[in-house]
Amino acid sequence: MRKGAKAAIVGSVFAVMVGGAGYGMYNVVNALNGGGDGAAGTSGPATVKKSGPPSASEVKDTTTRFLAAWAKGEAAKAAALTNNAEKAEPLLTSYGQAAHITGVKITPGAAAGDTVPFTVRATVSYEGKSKPLTYRSRLTVVRGVTTGRALVDWQPSVVHPQLKSMDDTLVTGESAAPAIEAVDRDGKVLTKDKYPSLGPVLDELRAKYGDRAGGTAGIELAIRHATADAGDTPLLTLAEGKPGKLPTTLSAGVQAAAEKAVQKYGESSVVAVQPSTGEVLAVANHRNDNWNAAFLGEVAPGSTMKIVSAAALIDNGLTTANGPAPCPPEAVSESQTFHNIKGLEPNENATLSESFALSCNTAFVKFADEVQVDSLTDEARDRFGIGLDWKTGIPSFDGSVPASGGPDTAANLIGQGQVQMNPLNMASITATAVTGSFRQPVIVPLSLDDREPARARGLSSSTVQQLRSMMNRTATSGTAADVMAGLTGRIGAKTGSAEVDGNATSDSWFTGYRNDVAAAALVQGGGHGVDAAGPIVAGVLRAGG
Repeated sequence: MRKGAKAAIVGSVFAVMVGGAGYGMYNVVNALNGGGDGAAGTSGPATVKKSGPPSASEVKDTTTRFLAAWAKGEAAKAAALTNNAEKAEPLLTSYGQAAHITGVKITPGAAAGDTVPFTVRATVSYEGKSKPLTYRSRLTVVRGVTTGRALVDWQPSVVHPQLKSMDDTLVTGESAAPAIEAVDRDGKVLTKDKYPSLGPVLDELRAKYGDRAGGTAGIELAIRHATADAGDTPLLTLAEGKPGKLPTTLSAGVQAAAEKAVQKYGESSVVAVQPSTGEVLAVANHRNDNWNAAFLGEVAPGSTMKIVSAAALIDNGLTTANGPAPCPPEAVSESQTFHNIKGLEPNENATLSESFALSCNTAFVKFADEVQVDSLTDEARDRFGIGLDWKTGIPSFDGSVPASGGPDTAANLIGQGQVQMNPLNMASITATAVTGSFRQPVIVPLSLDDREPARARGLSSSTVQQLRSMMNRTATSGTAADVMAGLTGRIGAKTGSAEVDGNATSDSWFTGYRNDVAAAALVQGGGHGVDAAGPIVAGVLRAGG
């Protein structure tokens, strides 16, 4: 919100939605009032403290009284029916007062055990402008630990499922930044309706470049996120502003392919870049939390990291693509035993190219005693630009390869240990491997705000030739061959799976290139690289290459 602009703020989030089934076929706003399980100041004979899950009648009773108090603006009474009145009351109070939300009617749906969905219908009014607001959320009733009462389990998502934290707010007033009309590299308009994955990205671009794009602010209801680097998320427009045109590096065609590809797998993310320029062609996520994990994720990349590791072995003179890299069934480093993927035949005479193409872990682990503690860190930073301060145009995590000693030296070489990456990082690594030049990824032109990109010295022509050869071998006869089959032109790939503590299934990773497009994908809990992430990347390369 601009300085001096009037605003109404409520600690909650809304989305325009429809639907909702009757819960007993009545409107909670008309429900009878009654003393609450968490109500203060109650008196009467002592009762036995209950235990165990709330009964169906308790769930219905608590839900009815909580929603009725909320709808009537009785914040203290509603908060007392939760297991965290201290956090609940400020949000519920500002909901009815500061946010200019009136005529609130809340209708519960059929309970599923202790969870009850509900529909909110209200009106948002501000300086003579009014619009209806409809959205759905849900609550869960639990047994109070200290009181034994049936209480609403207080979470920000009770107010709305998109509420990220207790400090997120709803702002009604002049928009923090004018609306933008983002266009792709060919001038095609990019909208949230057509490209849903771009929602968070477009919000970030609006927050940063709305004033530069030449538009005028409107009046709207928007989420103001607690995190400093997150842009507002507009929810309801009461008065239209004039959007300003904002050029991006995206390609509508590649973006459409990315959107389609991630829809097949939950918790998935993909990024495509143009190796010759570093320009981001597509970014897509399919996640329950609506988070841009493609740019902001921080997880182990598994064997896709072997691109950097192989480059480090070559650049430090330890081996070459056609040099020795034996693949035993197991390898020990610092008393930790490492194994290969099930079914991989050991090969004591393997070359680095052979071990790379078949994703042999032990071949890389065997070099742990020969590399310096900081060799991989230096290679990632100085050659591939990892860990530098990237100026992409929106917030991004730029990768991390710490100089780790002990067993983490070996683990880092195979993309485990303390290495952290996201699809943006891996797509950039692939682009650098293909061209030899690190070109920092950007999603809007650097000239738009005279940003200085991160710089790294890149790779020698000899190392590039060897990496291309190994990645091509992987794509044509190695672990990625089935996924990359049918793709023509200059191709290469690397598969990966990363074990995550506490997860029964590994994360699926895959990165590849086709001509002047490089793409990388992550599917959390997706299994092997070819199981989930591979088909996503192949779909993007098929459209963009």
